[in-house]
Amino acid sequence: MVWQQLAQLIVNGLIEGAILALAGVGATLAFGIQRVANFAHGDYLTFGAYVAFFVNVTHGLNLVFATICAMLGTAVLAAGVHLVLLRPLRGRGLVALSLITVGLSLILRDALFLVVGSGTRAYNFNQTTVYNLQVVRLSPGQLVAAIAAAVLVPAVAAMLAWTPMGKSMRAVADNRDLAEISGVNTDRMGLYVWTLAGALAGLGGVMLGLIQGIFDPDLGFNILFLIFTVIVLGGIGNAFGALLGGLVLGLAMEISAWQGFFGGLPTQYQPVLAFVVPILLLLFRPQGLLGRARVL
Repeated sequence: MVWQQLAQLIVNGLIEGAILALAGVGATLAFGIQRVANFAHGDYLTFGAYVAFFVNVTHGLNLVFATICAMLGTAVLAAGVHLVLLRPLRGRGLVALSLITVGLSLILRDALFLVVGSGTRAYNFNQTTVYNLQVVRLSPGQLVAAIAAAVLVPAVAAMLAWTPMGKSMRAVADNRDLAEISGVNTDRMGLYVWTLAGALAGLGGVMLGLIQGIFDPDLGFNILFLIFTVIVLGGIGNAFGALLGGLVLGLAMEISAWQGFFGGLPTQYQPVLAFVVPILLLLFRPQGLLGRARVL
């Protein structure tokens, strides 16, 4: 029974970690491009979740199409914010730009509260069935999220590793000046990165809404600092580090509740663990799991 609980927690941790990884990889690449900690990134997830709800529930279309619409809608939002607000203010300093994104976060969240209200929402998706896979049990939402994660996390990693666009994105995020000297169009690549970040945030919002079952306008805000923890854990600006950091953090938080681990950590203390893990890591490796030492 104890080992079955461990298997269940590992699966739960991988699903949650994949959502954090997909959200974190976009945010960390955007940081490398813009040198701004985007505190509105969590609200991008919320925006994507509500776009999917609008398509799936309000208009009665299937969830796959709704998810694609969520990704496209959030990508347009992120790209628009980049072009209209963040790119013109580039060079104003990390603190100034980060404060601007705090204001943007408040605007987006308050706008959602005004438009959709504070009530909870759920997708038109059967969440009552439980799939018993012998060792673990999954809800329909978890199963869909697990399949999406199993496909998309490796796909994003492959895109970043092997495609010319992915290599250019990583080059600009790692060293903008050197990438520019090498012939990379950094402004265009910045637009691509923000578009990718928005699309992945929209997808993450839908996945998060599915595994939770219900959601409200605080959906993304509640995991914002977990996303930043993933970025720091993996190495600021390192896309592969964010993917790895998300999976590590998700597993660490879930496995901490295992009864075989000194009776298990109470659920309410799991967010505390999310900060203890990177603190301990950074004491010994300040650049994160896959990052390199640098001055920001």
